[in-house]
Amino acid sequence: MMAALNQSVASDAEHRTSDKKSDDAATRLQKVLRGNCQSGKGGTYAVCSAHSAVIQAAIQQSLADGSFMHVESTSSQVNQFGGYTGSTPSQFAQWIHSAAKNAGLPAERVLLGGDHLGPFPWRNEASVSALEKACKLVRHCVAAGYQKIHLDASMACADDAKTGIPERTIAARAAILCQAAEEAHRELPSGSPQPVYVVGTEVPAPGGESNDTGALAVTKAGDVHRTLEVFRYAFAELGLESAWERVIALVVQPGVDFGSNSIFAYDRVKAASLSAALSSHLGIVFEAHSTDYQSPEALNRMVEDHFAILKVGPWLTFAFRETVLALSAIEHELFGKTSVRRISHVREALEAAMLHDPSHWRSYYHGDEDEVRRDRIYGYSDRCRYYWNQPAVQEEIARLLDNVGAKPIPLTLISQYLPLEYEAIRAGELHAAPERMIQYHIRRVLRVYAHACSVKTL
Repeated sequence: MMAALNQSVASDAEHRTSDKKSDDAATRLQKVLRGNCQSGKGGTYAVCSAHSAVIQAAIQQSLADGSFMHVESTSSQVNQFGGYTGSTPSQFAQWIHSAAKNAGLPAERVLLGGDHLGPFPWRNEASVSALEKACKLVRHCVAAGYQKIHLDASMACADDAKTGIPERTIAARAAILCQAAEEAHRELPSGSPQPVYVVGTEVPAPGGESNDTGALAVTKAGDVHRTLEVFRYAFAELGLESAWERVIALVVQPGVDFGSNSIFAYDRVKAASLSAALSSHLGIVFEAHSTDYQSPEALNRMVEDHFAILKVGPWLTFAFRETVLALSAIEHELFGKTSVRRISHVREALEAAMLHDPSHWRSYYHGDEDEVRRDRIYGYSDRCRYYWNQPAVQEEIARLLDNVGAKPIPLTLISQYLPLEYEAIRAGELHAAPERMIQYHIRRVLRVYAHACSVKTL
């Protein structure tokens, strides 16, 4: 994937030929959200991942459902400096559109969004410097054809008080980011679709909780009206009344999240007053972050309760890891006692990469050496997702897929290590090829979200 992401992209003029088509997807999104405001039915799930296997699975799910594909990149994954994927917004957009086109998904059914666009990657710098870089990121995203922009200035910078940032300051910074987006849009060809925005102050930290203790406080219903008014005023101060009309969602905390070994499940009763708080703000829904690992019933209820935008990411790469390590176990059964083929060492390569650079997981995993070692690979936080694209890990994955794809895999081994895929193969729904089984396992998660959002009825 990284090679594809790092390839030279087409000219801006060529890339912007998809703007009108992207607008079609954004228009669909707004219609879906308006419908949810009125009926509590219909929503959208945002695939927050830059992993190639996840993107391919999302494309296939959208093709199967006849829906649009909603993909978002975070400010840490993709930014003007490359992010941890090594990709700029233009490169990421080009890659997504190319992958969709090659699979037969029309460009008008691809919606690109920017998640947590704000100072977060540069939070260790002074606020002026961090916000300046965040504004440049927003401009890059809009220029690349991103249509949905999450304006997130909720994270404290180096010169902010450790006790947190005042809500008015968060809103004022978000308005500055919005101004940058609007300026970037004015530089696009006439008729280019206008971006839509998501705002909020109670924004969960990207990637889940860093500990498993304690309960999550649900956003108070009374805070919803106040927060929206604070943001509306901040937008008006910069003459952004038109942009405010394109605010489609408010990020809140509905009481859902996950830690390395825990899942904070949605409680409809606890969220009831929050769910009812948008009745006077027609056209705006809630955006729920960190919905990974929620039950199908919980996701269904969240959409019904106007949490109409569901973010999912780590659960998808968690599913990828489950399948890859299961295939690795199958590989050892097939070739572990012979010298016919050199078996792969995916787990060992992944572990070595994580130990070489612990920056992506150190603050998330706690306990003794055995607990941390286990959580690094298997934890719900799925911090190993940051390391799949390391060259040494990619080399071992390629060897694994080559080995297990060299000859038919005995169904008995698939039954042992991939029982869900075994049932699908026996039912004639799945071909027993390694890549197909990986896709199937990821799509099992996507189907839960597709059902919750009722995409088949849109």
